[in-house]
Amino acid sequence: MNNALRKMIHVGCRELGIDQDSRRALQLEICGKASMSDMDEDEMNALLARLKRDGFNPASKAPSKRPAAPRADLRLCHVLWRKLGEAGALDRPGRAGLNAFLRSQFGDAWGSVPVDIDMLRDPDQINDVIRALKAWGKRAGIDFDFRRTGK
Repeated sequence: MNNALRKMIHVGCRELGIDQDSRRALQLEICGKASMSDMDEDEMNALLARLKRDGFNPASKAPSKRPAAPRADLRLCHVLWRKLGEAGALDRPGRAGLNAFLRSQFGDAWGSVPVDIDMLRDPDQINDVIRALKAWGKRAGIDFDFRRTGK
């Protein structure tokens, strides 16, 4: 627990703009110890409580979001997969389902399939995925004409 508290204190100080010397002075003021190594859990909690009173909010960070796919054609694959999921055509919506689809649909034909769709770089393979997703959507009666729907 002390390591987690120590890390949270460092994050709080960084977010509040408190440098190392100022942090040590704050520790001396609150706990009487300049080094966190000498502090027990209660003292670290007291220091963290002070940082929270000063404006540190550890829960304020949104959960990290995966960056967008590096290529527009890969982003289209994600959009098509999401549309299939929204229409209820998928058993496993989400990235894990899309990656499983890649392995099952193209594993034999390609010989090897990357762990994640965003690792694909061959335009022909990406086009194969797009065609397969569009065909699935057509069979499921899903309209992928984004111009008409405004999405």
